[in-house]
Amino acid sequence: MTSNFQIKLSWDDPDTGEHREPLLSVPVALGREFARMPMDIQGQRVSRIQLQNEQVSRFHALINLEQNQVVVIDQNSANGLLVNGVQQTRAILNSGDRLQIGTYIVTVTFNPITQSASASGNLPTIQVPNPNVTQPPGIQSTIQFNPTTNLPDPTLPPVRPVTPLGSNFPPPVFQQELVPVQELHATGLPVDECDYLAIGAGLGSYIWVDLLRISGVKAERITALGLDKEPYARYKCLCLNSQIPLHERLRSNSDSCPDNIWGWPSYALREAWHDLTHGKLNSAFRYLWQVFAEPTFVETYTPRANNVFDSIDREAKRIGWAQIYRYGRVRAIRKTDDGRYCVAYSRGRGDHAFFVCRYLHLATGYPAIQFLPDLQAYREKYQDFKSVVNAYEDHNHVYQQLERHGGTVLLRGRGIVASRIVQRIYEARKQNRNINILHLMRSPKPQGNKFGNTQRPVKHHYEFQPFNWPKACWGGELRVMLEKASPEERQHLLKNWGGTTTADRLDWQNITEQGLREGWYKIEFGQVERVERDAQNRTRTYIQEKEFGQITIDADFIIDATGLDAKVEASPLLNDLVQHYHLPLNHMGRLAVANNFEMAEMRNGKGQMYAAGAITLGGPYAAVDSFLGLQYSVLRAVDGLAAARAPGVKRINAVRSFSQWLKWAFNQSP
Repeated sequence: MTSNFQIKLSWDDPDTGEHREPLLSVPVALGREFARMPMDIQGQRVSRIQLQNEQVSRFHALINLEQNQVVVIDQNSANGLLVNGVQQTRAILNSGDRLQIGTYIVTVTFNPITQSASASGNLPTIQVPNPNVTQPPGIQSTIQFNPTTNLPDPTLPPVRPVTPLGSNFPPPVFQQELVPVQELHATGLPVDECDYLAIGAGLGSYIWVDLLRISGVKAERITALGLDKEPYARYKCLCLNSQIPLHERLRSNSDSCPDNIWGWPSYALREAWHDLTHGKLNSAFRYLWQVFAEPTFVETYTPRANNVFDSIDREAKRIGWAQIYRYGRVRAIRKTDDGRYCVAYSRGRGDHAFFVCRYLHLATGYPAIQFLPDLQAYREKYQDFKSVVNAYEDHNHVYQQLERHGGTVLLRGRGIVASRIVQRIYEARKQNRNINILHLMRSPKPQGNKFGNTQRPVKHHYEFQPFNWPKACWGGELRVMLEKASPEERQHLLKNWGGTTTADRLDWQNITEQGLREGWYKIEFGQVERVERDAQNRTRTYIQEKEFGQITIDADFIIDATGLDAKVEASPLLNDLVQHYHLPLNHMGRLAVANNFEMAEMRNGKGQMYAAGAITLGGPYAAVDSFLGLQYSVLRAVDGLAAARAPGVKRINAVRSFSQWLKWAFNQSP
């Protein structure tokens, strides 16, 4: 039997109309209750699909391979199985056949990308591995976050263990699919319970907790597990490391307010009011004009970092975050035998415990920082963590040395962080004029991405737009288009809308113009072959250039500004969850979620699991890692909780919304 044969199942949910198209390895079980479907058959892991309808039996049908043929077998279901409209108990399937299971119409397609006809003409032969299984590391290496400090740590190995179950914690009971709660208590370790559990305790968790509190849930029903008391701690760290100090502005919109789901008053209005009351009339009216006239007449308003963090502190205090937050490093997540979820976490060195909850929210953020493989190879060879750095790790020593002694910086990447690094070096040149930037790009960028009749502007090979996605992705027609699209259409749309861009800010454009004119900023193109250290202990980058062949670039420092990594395989916690429950991933290697951001395959009786943030990119929403994107995903998730009549959750109608806004305005507890 071929063990990694893949099929695609396609259907529209008869209740919500949502389109699903998971790519699965056979055997595949279909039914109403996840726990009633087999976990494995003859040593092979079973892909289980849950269809939420009373006309679907608990274990309704099985798709498997038998004698080089794909077959579907009815599992003594109450309402039977139809294949192409004909009642069947067992049938051979061909690509394109349709199954009727209860009210679901499911189309079966043999994966066209990974298959070719076998000699028999019947059974396709798999040519690529299962996407749900962790693959060997790709060309991108990473910098990990230290599991104790939650800070980027370049000394950690680039690839961490696939699963956290290699030590004596979590205990062996976590190898089971459904963990018996009684066995958790039998371990003698602390077992706490709550209704709502947020994993991560970062901005995504904070926004989920905020909306739960606004929706009527008491603070004592909610717990947030994470490593930092401040929900913005990691975000703030990455901002400071990438040279965005507290007085500088973030790449965020005026009404993207993590402390205020209503978006009013916006940051521009608050900043204008502050300046107005302090006699700064010109700046106050400038902020209001920016919001009114952007982006046609003026560049887009963005809030100051310290204003955002201060507003989050205020709201955290109002909703009782200090009572809700609990320190803990989450090691593994499992379903329990009573329709809930169990989380194994460490509270410190050798101090372990469990949390059991009915509703779980995953917002773990970016698990790692991308780091170019040639730079990783240089570090491993020379153990040099000072000359070659990543923009997201602490590298202030670079600017301090440049200001004292001057030097040359080789910059890689051309997104928002690269722009900020150029600005920081420009500021350093005010202390020492003997500083130069060589900006290495893989290839020229003569024109920007196109979509429909629109095209992004490009200048000096930077692609500009106000935010990292077109603005209509947040709440306009592009959001609706993506939500309604099939997985293949989503892949195409996200490719067209995405890409590396930087903010359309005049000050950054003027800096590059001045640098090119004066000669201290130069742009080079080429593919890096390797990076070595020369006789003067400087970095030497060997580049394959199209016109001149191999060339070398010598620099005192190399700064990698290529971005962050949110793939599931970069997170031991998420990777363990995906492998243990054989969960589908989307085309970007992130968690597959429904339009309301529920991880449908993790439904456990009445228990529900939701996800948010960068770990869901590739699904129904583009701007998932923005303030507004996190709020949108939480709004959809809490709507799902309200529909499921989760305890304490009240729908936010007009009356409740206005009354809760008044409480927010007067800084009263929800």
